[in-house]
Amino acid sequence: MSKVRVGFVGAGGIAGAHMEALSIHEKVQLTAVCDVVAASAQKAADRYGMQAYGDFDAMLESEQLDVLFVCVPPFAHGDIEEKACAKGIHLFVEKPLGLDMDVIRKKAEIIRQAGIMSASGYVLRYLDTASKAREFLQGKTIGLVRAHYMTSFVPTPWWRDMAKSGGQLVEQTTHTVDMVRFLAGDIRKVYAQMALRVMGDIENLNIPDVGTMSIVFDSGAVGHVDTCFIQPDHRVAVEVQGRDFRVVLDGSTLSITENNRTVTVKSETKDMMFAQDSAFIEAVLTGDRSLILAPYDDALKTVEATLAANKSAETGHAVVLGEEGLTVNA
Repeated sequence: MSKVRVGFVGAGGIAGAHMEALSIHEKVQLTAVCDVVAASAQKAADRYGMQAYGDFDAMLESEQLDVLFVCVPPFAHGDIEEKACAKGIHLFVEKPLGLDMDVIRKKAEIIRQAGIMSASGYVLRYLDTASKAREFLQGKTIGLVRAHYMTSFVPTPWWRDMAKSGGQLVEQTTHTVDMVRFLAGDIRKVYAQMALRVMGDIENLNIPDVGTMSIVFDSGAVGHVDTCFIQPDHRVAVEVQGRDFRVVLDGSTLSITENNRTVTVKSETKDMMFAQDSAFIEAVLTGDRSLILAPYDDALKTVEATLAANKSAETGHAVVLGEEGLTVNA
């Protein structure tokens, strides 16, 4: 193919970020966009020279797409992925992949059987400093992981509804949980505490505003992730500790301390979104799956960890990953 024909389902903020990144890619043709809000689809279509649709099935029927970017809220996936797979369309699915692990696992199996390329929106993996941190940690014994995602309230109406977003940990702090996995390995068990402490005056809000997630990794290492949206600023960091070494990814800046000597590296990745989306497009063109740092099969493990934390907070018990029935309760 001379250019990759790209379609979008969803025309909100994250879709706009992908469109902006892909609009300057010489191997991409932005082709079509669908959104339940017709005006949003038309606005994006007018800006980037695409065809606008209000119905997903109509878009699939009318357009010849090579790639579909799925940029809908967690509750709104329906059978989008399955229908794209049936047509052999490669899939980029924004995080989180959904709110029910049984459904997500079924989608993953359909994607595998279709043989298409798949990617997810864990964009932090494409930071050069994240790759350097991961390379340093290879072969080392990790003891403790500390991480946090502290920020302010997101005013989007569906975000404040547990049944639609899964809460902050599932929908937003998922980026930090994913970076914890990227650096320290897969998670075996979680135990979480969450509460709505200080933001209860916000209309229709029923998600926790603070939470902490205790982790046991497959390796035996332990750690925790703290999350909140009660702060006026935005702070994100992951710290990985072992004997006589410490790796800290604070935002995009990497610090490695080893034997009392610290080296700090500023990221040179100018546009994470472009780096991520370009890697996916190149994988589609070349068939090289190794270019995709967060394929669907791997991304589902991050979703599973956050949904398990929700279940733990609800029941008061630790949850072992791999259990059936991990879903969001309203």
